[in-house]
Amino acid sequence: MRVLFVDDQPNILAGLRRMLHGQQDVWQMEFAESGEQSLALMEESPFDVVVSDMRMPGMDGAELLTEIMTRYPETIRIILSGQADQACVLRAVTPAHQYLSKPCDAATLKNTVARACSLRNTLGNESLIRLVSQVTTLPSLPQVYTKLLGELQSEDASVESVAELIAQDVGMTAKLMKMVNSSFFGIPRHIESPAHAAAMLGLNTLKPLVLSAGIFSQFPADRLRGYSMDVLVDHSLAVGHLAEQITTSHSDNKEMAEDSLLAGLIHDVGQLLLVANMPEQFSKILTLANEQKMPLCDAEFESLGAHHADVGAYLLGLWGLPGTIVEAVAFHHHPSKCSANSFGPLAAVHVANILVNETQPSCGTTYSLDMDVDYLKCLGVADQLPNWRDLADNFFAARVEQS
Repeated sequence: MRVLFVDDQPNILAGLRRMLHGQQDVWQMEFAESGEQSLALMEESPFDVVVSDMRMPGMDGAELLTEIMTRYPETIRIILSGQADQACVLRAVTPAHQYLSKPCDAATLKNTVARACSLRNTLGNESLIRLVSQVTTLPSLPQVYTKLLGELQSEDASVESVAELIAQDVGMTAKLMKMVNSSFFGIPRHIESPAHAAAMLGLNTLKPLVLSAGIFSQFPADRLRGYSMDVLVDHSLAVGHLAEQITTSHSDNKEMAEDSLLAGLIHDVGQLLLVANMPEQFSKILTLANEQKMPLCDAEFESLGAHHADVGAYLLGLWGLPGTIVEAVAFHHHPSKCSANSFGPLAAVHVANILVNETQPSCGTTYSLDMDVDYLKCLGVADQLPNWRDLADNFFAARVEQS
């Protein structure tokens, strides 16, 4: 793996050389003192990862990563900076996959780079890698997006109402998780929910992020005929909340329940990405799934060599989301392929996804995978399936009463 470090201060680069000396056999590292020099090195041979300081004379970090995003979209882009003022962060939000704060220890830096790269091989498709690496925003439900803009521009806007709107949308939730799980705004706490994330950022940060930096975008209503964004969002919300209930029924680990909720809410974010960026090809995938009566993920794999779970997990890994959430997204269709051997968000999301699909088929096709009972037996929780089915029945009964 080729990694390029960029900083205008030679002593910083020398410190990185010393700190990462043990990585010489793992990474091929180069060091550049300016954006211009780093682009020249990229022209000679592109790098897998670029780690850049933010404030540099001439071309700064945001400008450099924007240029790299355009010329070399598959390159992973990370800001490593001691500058954390809002103006700098807003400029870095779009081109940077992650933001690390100085001082940064060797372990954190190594783990960040390794995790960002770890799921790349699962895609096995260079065009998908380039597509995912270029994603700067995810489309949102038009009605939610419009309401959010109106709320943020209102004189009596409240963080509670803004948080409630964000929690109703898959794309907004995923993008917000990027903001709070990386070091863009220096929030070190475990995030409980989209509402908690919005509250941690506050209106003074959310307003410029949405209105100026444009971290959210509206999903075009005519993007894919026969595909309902509303159905995807409703399915995702149901899986998230049911996964949280399943986890709570099994364990009193509050953090695990929170991660199950978040993983469930964004487990199909890869599908959203494919629909928004490859509508014609995704339409053919839907046709294949329905004509061959196969699960959507199998049709995706046959057409692309990867499915939406791989795509979503790679994006979330690039964005620095917690490993348990990325793992749940990556393997929610095939949990036995994961090395995890204890109950966690992956098991909860897998079970919730199957149970929701039984009652409320997901977008575009009615054919879904079966429950991986052997996996649940290995975890020693298969005997809880009847209780979880009761939870699902009660969950949907409550939804009907509320509608």
